[in-house]
Amino acid sequence: MSAAVVFVASALHADPLNCSLTDYKAVPGLGAAVVGDILELMWDGGNNHEVRLRLTNNGGTPTIRELSVRRKGADWATLASNVTPEFRVVSGLRRATLQQIKPLRDLGVEITPEVIDRIKWEAFWDAPLNVPGGDAAHGDSTPPLEGIANQPGLPRKPEEVKRATATYQARSCAVKTNGARLEVTFPGVQAGVFAGRLQYSVYKGTSLIRQELIAKTDEPSVAYKYDAGFKGLTIQPASRVVWRDSANLWQDYQFGGAKNDGPVPLVAANRVLAVEAPGGAIAAFPPPHNFFWSRETEVNLGYVWYRKDGETTFSFGVRQADGEAEPSAAGRGPEDTRQNFALYSARPGTWQRMPVYFYVNAEPGQATLQAALAFTHDDHYKPLRGYQVMATHFHTSPVPRARALGGLDVKLPDFEVMKSAGVNIFAPIGGGGGFGAGGGRAGGASVPGNNVRQLQALADYYEIARRHSDKNFLIMPNHELMTTGLGGHLDFLLSKPVFWTEDRAAGQPLVEDQPKYGKVYRLGGPADFMEMARRENILIYMPHPRSKGSTGYPDAIKDTAHFRDEHYRGIGYRWGMGLDGSETRLCEYRCLALFDDMNNWVADVPTPPKYIQAISETYRKGPGDDIYANNPVNYVKLDRLPRPDDMSTVVNAMKRGDYFVTSGEVLISSYAVEGSGTDRTVNADVEWTFPLEFVEVVWGDGQKTERQIISATDLPPFGRHRFRIPLSTAGKKWVRFAVWDSAGNGALVQPIKLSSAMTSTGSR
Repeated sequence: MSAAVVFVASALHADPLNCSLTDYKAVPGLGAAVVGDILELMWDGGNNHEVRLRLTNNGGTPTIRELSVRRKGADWATLASNVTPEFRVVSGLRRATLQQIKPLRDLGVEITPEVIDRIKWEAFWDAPLNVPGGDAAHGDSTPPLEGIANQPGLPRKPEEVKRATATYQARSCAVKTNGARLEVTFPGVQAGVFAGRLQYSVYKGTSLIRQELIAKTDEPSVAYKYDAGFKGLTIQPASRVVWRDSANLWQDYQFGGAKNDGPVPLVAANRVLAVEAPGGAIAAFPPPHNFFWSRETEVNLGYVWYRKDGETTFSFGVRQADGEAEPSAAGRGPEDTRQNFALYSARPGTWQRMPVYFYVNAEPGQATLQAALAFTHDDHYKPLRGYQVMATHFHTSPVPRARALGGLDVKLPDFEVMKSAGVNIFAPIGGGGGFGAGGGRAGGASVPGNNVRQLQALADYYEIARRHSDKNFLIMPNHELMTTGLGGHLDFLLSKPVFWTEDRAAGQPLVEDQPKYGKVYRLGGPADFMEMARRENILIYMPHPRSKGSTGYPDAIKDTAHFRDEHYRGIGYRWGMGLDGSETRLCEYRCLALFDDMNNWVADVPTPPKYIQAISETYRKGPGDDIYANNPVNYVKLDRLPRPDDMSTVVNAMKRGDYFVTSGEVLISSYAVEGSGTDRTVNADVEWTFPLEFVEVVWGDGQKTERQIISATDLPPFGRHRFRIPLSTAGKKWVRFAVWDSAGNGALVQPIKLSSAMTSTGSR
């Protein structure tokens, strides 16, 4: 039986390949060979599949001469031939925002060009493609209209935006064996302000192919986005594109329409589509998390595309929108957030990675799409025995919404979409009762005459939690406070319902009893907030440090008593407020650097180490929202859920550090540092989906941070492993452990302080 040819294009003349195999090492089930002008890769694709990828160079353009798949022992089915990589890059000008500048000014920091060049990369309320975009928004959080230091003002100019399609002038290629994967690179790529190389990576044990542009720019203030895909597949009678829509219903397109002028965005569930033909199918999807900068909503903007290029050919891949949805289209409240669309940051000289994934399968399109979803557990946070999945810091404003919709018994869609994603502790940060200077967004300062409304809003907030929590779902009422005097924005994680106002007068007691609400705290300053935290077992985290309204923090308070207090646990962890395509770890430059800095600050202080908690930064939610892609979570070590009137088991577990943070694909079910004296062993049980990149042990001596990185590229996808890593504690005062996969996803545990007297430390 001859091989089924699914997509066939006319053969192109191939130039000499000039491909180096110096760094190639044969691995069983993973091979490469140059035959004439063709580089052939063949590997074990898992699930009884084999995959073959043949690459050539046509006029300087790397070309997929053939992409084929088969079940072992069967004939090859060619799914694509003479296909080229397509990358489209749009860049704009990165600006620092007033939201960042204001707190620095309040700290007495002079806003110099050097300061702007440092903070602009962590901008949140920036929208470089929003031209002209000259209106202030979100409480004057956008870039300064008049300009500042070396930064131009608004409105933006059309010439700031540069659009380009990648061009190729490859004169050679190179093949490298990296553990259980092959990496093929072609130099000579230009894409607007970027120049670099094209790379294909294939992995033993899975039919996954990573196609990426790796490029850098020397321009000083670049923000950008990219689209990527395959170009030039031949339309056959059986060709079609399949996807699920935002209602999770199957849709398809069979190329019966007219030619498209540009890509057709698909608001596809799970960010994936599949191209199908009788011999099999190819699914396309982006990396599940670091493809997405932080936004105010999770509304699906359409992250995959197809394009009918003519009557005989088509293309498909992944994309990012040019801007946020306008309020009526988004349906997530009245605020216009189109000036919050920050894109990626490209620091000068850094290698930016712009990947797209393809999953090849000898099955029809629907089955192939479903198989691709295994990498994200079907966009579901996987249950882990002995743990509860906690998601925090959501501006959902449940109180005014419930009141407007008919009362506290109304079940808001936010609860349902979070529960359906696998979250079973949902922690908003404010009821949004309309009180205070914060307008209900995050519980701002009290306003005279508003105290009665504030207390009633708190009561309604806690009652909503009681009514809509369940045996397997806890609504945990928390609060973000901006006016505590403690520095920056702060999340207060409550052990139980607590009532307070921010109007304490001189001589007024800290606590008063009220017939309706019981104990009420009258807060008048930083010391009062900390005393309430101690008495009520409240944990404090800074949700978006070194960014937004916390720019300059917690650095400015690192030596204060309240920062060193055991109730001030640490910071929030959310990539995207400064997402840089050169990061190999989620939120590497902002969150993880600060995570380690904090633990060096307190290394010699008699206080627990500082922790990190996964947060969001989004507002209202609804069906079809892309919850999984946009939210890291905390796996808290708890056998069962508490009730909203006593959430102390959650708070106490987090106080002990009995939780880990993850994007969802990597799980750390147990972790311990064992041994005595200076000879210890880091033990960790880990499971993952995407092929791993590395694990690391990170430590500090109170001044500097160092790490041991252990490559994990030899391990298979969808694996489990117990890591045992020897550790000498000499000169080390704290240690932590993290795992990162090849798609940028990861998980990390909380640090522990090292003590020579202990024989087992931090068992979790």
